[in-house]
Amino acid sequence: MGSATRRERVVRMSVEQPLWRALTAYRVLTMVYAIGLFASAYEVYERPWVGIAYFVVLAVWTLATLPQVSGARRCTKRFLTIDLAVAVAGILLSPVAGHERAITGGSTLPSIWTAGAVLAWALKGGWRWAAFASVLIGVVNVVQRGDISRSIIHNVLLVCIAGIAIGYVVEVARASERTLARALEIEAATRERERLARDIHDSVLQVLAMVQRRGTALGGEAAELGRMAGEQEIALRTLVAAGLRQPSRTSEDLSQGAVVRAVTTYAAADAPGGADDPEDLRPLLSPHADARTTFSAPGTAVLMKPAAARELAAAVGAALDNVRQHAGEGARAWILVEDEPDAVIVTVRDDGPGIPEGRLAQAEGEGRLGVAQSIRGRLRDIGGTAELISVPGQGTEVELHVPKKK
Repeated sequence: MGSATRRERVVRMSVEQPLWRALTAYRVLTMVYAIGLFASAYEVYERPWVGIAYFVVLAVWTLATLPQVSGARRCTKRFLTIDLAVAVAGILLSPVAGHERAITGGSTLPSIWTAGAVLAWALKGGWRWAAFASVLIGVVNVVQRGDISRSIIHNVLLVCIAGIAIGYVVEVARASERTLARALEIEAATRERERLARDIHDSVLQVLAMVQRRGTALGGEAAELGRMAGEQEIALRTLVAAGLRQPSRTSEDLSQGAVVRAVTTYAAADAPGGADDPEDLRPLLSPHADARTTFSAPGTAVLMKPAAARELAAAVGAALDNVRQHAGEGARAWILVEDEPDAVIVTVRDDGPGIPEGRLAQAEGEGRLGVAQSIRGRLRDIGGTAELISVPGQGTEVELHVPKKK
């Protein structure tokens, strides 16, 4: 991802995963509850062996299928169908076991375990699947009881409302995840385009601009070469600016998993334990010192993360390029480095004519991205800020502020 770094690790975690873990616990606990309920009323069953056989199947099925309710990928339609069939069979076998209360309104053999089957449908397929499963359970209860009583309606409504509500929450969570993945794709692609634009500005565009100026100054055939270089510079700047404004199409080019891995890798360089040893900023800036540029820095090392130090140094270089191009031949520049407890501040100041009001916005519209991308864009990528102060006739000052990580 180039030299840009992130200030925090990007980790994608499914927001529905805690619901699957809760469902796993619910199924086990309600299985134990149903068995305990059956054992407490064992003597009133006319055919308790029916209940025993059912609970053996229920226990084996519940424990053996715990991996299937650990996530949406492993929870297949076949599993959901069999799981719902186990719940339906338990309801229909309740009167066969011979418990009078199973007919007159008491608890069925699986008791509240049946709600777990409905919730599995909700987590897998959303509220529509939950509505289907809960209505089926309600119909089976009515068939098993032989009538529609207040208690049956109450129980069926509770299961329906809980299942549909959780199914709706899951659908919203999945939509949010898709939106987040799309935002990460756009961010990754945008940052890459900005990096490429900065590289082009710092190399090709600068050379073309220099050829144009020198060719115009020399005249003759060199002037024609300068004119052609100027035309190519304008065309390339227009292309770069259009590329930065163009909406990302990363959904066609990158899978969600690939983008998340890319952004996570992008952030890992700045994560604890993943960065290189700190680098002294001073050697990166001192080469800029010459007869017209004064460099001032602390006597001790100004330590920064290598990627951040290089981006900050490149932004200083871009600021000095602007001084050379726009401040005039006799303009002087000063570089001041301040190593504060919580930040590194680099100030680039010149005594040129300053920047007329509105010129920066006009330059950005023309594709001249020296300030917008080579300076502000670089500082933004490393979590810093760039402030430009210019008064016509009194020079320009660019303050680059990069917070230190704790």
